[in-house]
Amino acid sequence: MSNEAMIWPMIAHVVLVFVLYYLLSKRRVAAVKAGRATVAQFRENQQEPEDSLFVHNCLKNQFELPVLFHIGCLALIAMDGSNSATIILAWLFVATRYGHAYIQVTSNRIRYRRSAFMAGFAALVLLWIWLAIWLAFT
Repeated sequence: MSNEAMIWPMIAHVVLVFVLYYLLSKRRVAAVKAGRATVAQFRENQQEPEDSLFVHNCLKNQFELPVLFHIGCLALIAMDGSNSATIILAWLFVATRYGHAYIQVTSNRIRYRRSAFMAGFAALVLLWIWLAIWLAFT
């Protein structure tokens, strides 16, 4: 497989981030219009309504563990180390981020969120292990 195939999961994750920004804006505007929040509350992000807070927290999560995902993918591309297995791991990571995000912005049930997180975490650990092995033997 070509290195370019590793870029598509990265693009899919970026799409998720853009969707979450849109959803956050939509929920905040709705909260202000419904009188559940004021614009001033969002200035310092204090006392945010629960439905937009879930999205806000989810959006912040996309800049934590996924940073290691993007760096790992770029390193694999730069080192010509991507293969079918790493591409599958990348897609698995992104799929779990979508699942995690869906759970967080809807029911926000920790029991299910944790499972999605741990599956993505495992995929990312395996991706980085492969990168380390690839670097050690090339």
